[in-house]
Amino acid sequence: MLTLAAIVPHGDEILVPEDNSIRLHNAMKVLAKRVKEKKVEEYIFVSPHHLRIDTHIAIILTEYLEGSWKYKNLKFRRKVKCDKELALEIYEEARKNLPVVGVNFGALEGELSKICLDWGTLIPLYFLPKRKMVLITPARGIPFGSLIDFGKIVGKIVRDSKKRIGVIISADHAHAHREDGPYGYHPDADYYDKYVMENLDNLENLLGLKEETIENAKPDSFWQLLILLGILKENPLKLKRKEYACPTYFGMAVAWYE
Repeated sequence: MLTLAAIVPHGDEILVPEDNSIRLHNAMKVLAKRVKEKKVEEYIFVSPHHLRIDTHIAIILTEYLEGSWKYKNLKFRRKVKCDKELALEIYEEARKNLPVVGVNFGALEGELSKICLDWGTLIPLYFLPKRKMVLITPARGIPFGSLIDFGKIVGKIVRDSKKRIGVIISADHAHAHREDGPYGYHPDADYYDKYVMENLDNLENLLGLKEETIENAKPDSFWQLLILLGILKENPLKLKRKEYACPTYFGMAVAWYE
C-alpha cells in the first residue's frame, strides 16, 4: 500500500542551510519523522539525475545503489539495498505498452550488481531513514501522457502490495530565476514555480502549462510530477504540507501527501 508520497529537493543548500533554506531543511527533518511514524518499509524513488535515456524511462535492476557526496564541510555516503522483485514487477508490467528500460550493471546479482547513486537521490537520502528502494529516472522525450500512464502502473502495483511503500519524487523547480545563474533569467520561472505550488493538491492542472513556459522556466520537476500524478490517481492521498524557497537560481520545495 502507498502510505506516503513526497516531493523533495536535491539542491546542496538544504544540507547546510542558511537563512532562505532553513525552512526546507527543517521540513525534510519532519518528513523523515513522518516516514518513521507511517512505518514506511521501502521507497520507490524517482530521480531526474540518474541514467537519463531521452526516449525511455530507466528502471534500475541492480542489487545495490551506492555513492557519496560532499558539500562544504559535510561528507556522507550511502549504500542501499534495492528491491529487485518490485523493480522487475514494475518493469515487466510497464514494458507491455510503454518505453521503459531495465538497467543492471556489473553482475546480474550479488555484491557486484551495483550502480552509483546520483545527487538527486543522495541528497534527500541524507535526511530520510534507510530503506530498501526502487530507483526510476523519467524520460523527457516521451509524451506527457505516457509518464502519467507509467505512474498509474506504479500506483496500481503499490496499491496492491502488502508492503508499506513511500514514493519519493526528487524534483527541483524552475532554474531561470537569476541572471547570474547558468540558465539566465526568465519571468516564466516565477510563473512556473507559483503555478506548481498552487496546484500541488490538484496535479492534473499541470497539464495546463504551455510547453513554451516549461522550456523557458527550465524546471527539473515537471516530468517527475506527471509520474506522481499517475500514482496518486490510483492512490488518492491528501496534501499535508508544502514549503518553498529559492535560495539561489532555482526553486526548491518540500511537500508530502498522506
